[in-house]
Amino acid sequence: MVPMELAEALTEAGRRMDAHGWVPGSAGNLSARIDDGRIAITRSGVHKGRLTTADIIAVDYDGNPLVEGQKPSAETLLHCQLYRLFPQVGAVLHGHSVAATVLSMLGGITLANYEILKAFGYATHEHEVLLPVYENDQDIARLAAFIEPLLQSEPPIGYVIAGHGVYAWGTSVEHAYWRLEALEFLLQCELERRKMK
Repeated sequence: MVPMELAEALTEAGRRMDAHGWVPGSAGNLSARIDDGRIAITRSGVHKGRLTTADIIAVDYDGNPLVEGQKPSAETLLHCQLYRLFPQVGAVLHGHSVAATVLSMLGGITLANYEILKAFGYATHEHEVLLPVYENDQDIARLAAFIEPLLQSEPPIGYVIAGHGVYAWGTSVEHAYWRLEALEFLLQCELERRKMK
């Protein structure tokens, strides 16, 4: 069901995220677009640093597993939403870093004057970017419905769920990973700056 190339790319991304401490326990979820009707996503409850290709399963765009008995991540609908809304999205990565979690509990996150903002297509560092923080909700369908019009009105460079973690995406697994890495760097910088105040 899942092309081996995608499964291997996602398991490698999981190992890299784990090495940074972004996916403790069974936290986080990773996915990639298979085609216009299916995505590959991590199974529920697996440690992302010890993923195997068997832990990557296929679901449709409504989040339903294509093999009976398989259980995708609880947040699958948030991934499906991004693929449905943005045809250029090829992969979505979600982690639970300390910086993302702590900053999201303190309110909005504005990123300004960082050189690495260029990683998101800005021509200069002289730019102020809002990283949206959405309130957490255990009802993922309701959370997705709340987020959708906000994503459509002004597509962000990523977003954070309060007390939870960050979502990043890109055209491929590797592209999504380096955008996540850039976001995590920015969040860590902001956390350090707030400690200095």
